[in-house]
Amino acid sequence: MRRNLPIIAIDGPSGAGKSTLGRMIARALGLLYIDTGAMYRAIALAVLRSRAKFTDTAAIAELARRARIELSGDPSSLRVMLDGEDVSDEIHSEQVSHVASLISAIPEVRREMVKQQRELGARGGVLVGRDIGTVVFPDADVKFFLTATPEERAQRRYEEDRARAQDLTFDDVLREINIRDERDSTRADSPLRIADDAVVIDTTELSIDEVFERMMKVIREKRAAGESQSAP
Repeated sequence: MRRNLPIIAIDGPSGAGKSTLGRMIARALGLLYIDTGAMYRAIALAVLRSRAKFTDTAAIAELARRARIELSGDPSSLRVMLDGEDVSDEIHSEQVSHVASLISAIPEVRREMVKQQRELGARGGVLVGRDIGTVVFPDADVKFFLTATPEERAQRRYEEDRARAQDLTFDDVLREINIRDERDSTRADSPLRIADDAVVIDTTELSIDEVFERMMKVIREKRAAGESQSAP
């Protein structure tokens, strides 16, 4: 399928700023925003509701195949629909986050999610996740890998959780960040890694606006280079 709009891939570990910056870039460029982490959270919610055992990977994979996940709305107010129900708020609970981390390591679930993500982004958009530039869209027009120290990422996530009135300590969040990093980096299927042609940005000492400007500069330069190559 020929597309007229670019695909921008933003990968990185939890708390690196992917979602916030993905929304900002999608809004600035008028592109579809696809939060792949929200898709895994929706499947995690379906698993919790079904009471399937976490060891029953076949049942979980079947739930992923049957689930209808839709993303809609402005990037800054993305709504996540699971089988026609708006679950945008419910998928951000600590329990759902934990289960999402577990099921995202199941190869059958990842393959189903990759299939759906490719369908959603086939005509262009900004996709954020952990394997967008390496697996989902290895031919993305622009690839970024955002990172930061575990402590900085944990502080950001801790502040987000406090805003949602979740009762977690900083040490709890840091521990979960480190566990998630290990799980994401060592899983056999679609591990978290930096694409060879990705632009890496360490966001530890940078403000959101500073990172946004760096990313937009890269996008503008890539677009200009592409236009010059296609010119007769």
